[in-house]
Amino acid sequence: MQVQSSAQSSWLRSYYYARAAFSVVWVGAAILAAGQPAIAALLLVIYPAWDALANLIDARANGGLAANRSQSLNVATSTIMTIVVIVAVMKDSYAVLAVFGVWAILSGLLQLYTGVRRWRSYGAQWAMILSGAQSALAGGFMIGKSLGAMPPSILDIAPYAAFGAFYFLVSAIWLTISAYRQKASA
Repeated sequence: MQVQSSAQSSWLRSYYYARAAFSVVWVGAAILAAGQPAIAALLLVIYPAWDALANLIDARANGGLAANRSQSLNVATSTIMTIVVIVAVMKDSYAVLAVFGVWAILSGLLQLYTGVRRWRSYGAQWAMILSGAQSALAGGFMIGKSLGAMPPSILDIAPYAAFGAFYFLVSAIWLTISAYRQKASA
């Protein structure tokens, strides 16, 4: 395994902490907005938009979009899905959940690939790989639930975001411990 510079490793730790913090705040806001359709709609649009922006910033910090094809695809996918979510929130909650399901599958597979690719350089990517796989599975669950009789709400998406926060936090802590161990052994 090739180890990246401490600046790059520090960037990735900070990035994972930021992603975890955003998701925790988003989940809290989603819970509070459960009975308020306008706020819930805004939060539903913000989530994939944030994912697109975060992947763009991370890719640029790690060699650019050309060097990070899975993140480039994730930026495009999340941007397109942000637009599709805007259309879906004007239709109904079933459409929103179906769109989030498709997005969770696509972005999860791309995150899984990014985690596998980064493992060679950074190590400690097992949580990101698990997160990507679980995201794809959760997407299938959301699509299935969008076909049900019970109207979905933002609370059907909040657990997905909460698990994302958990995995980003685990990855950040794991990389922090790894950096501490490397520093201690040097």
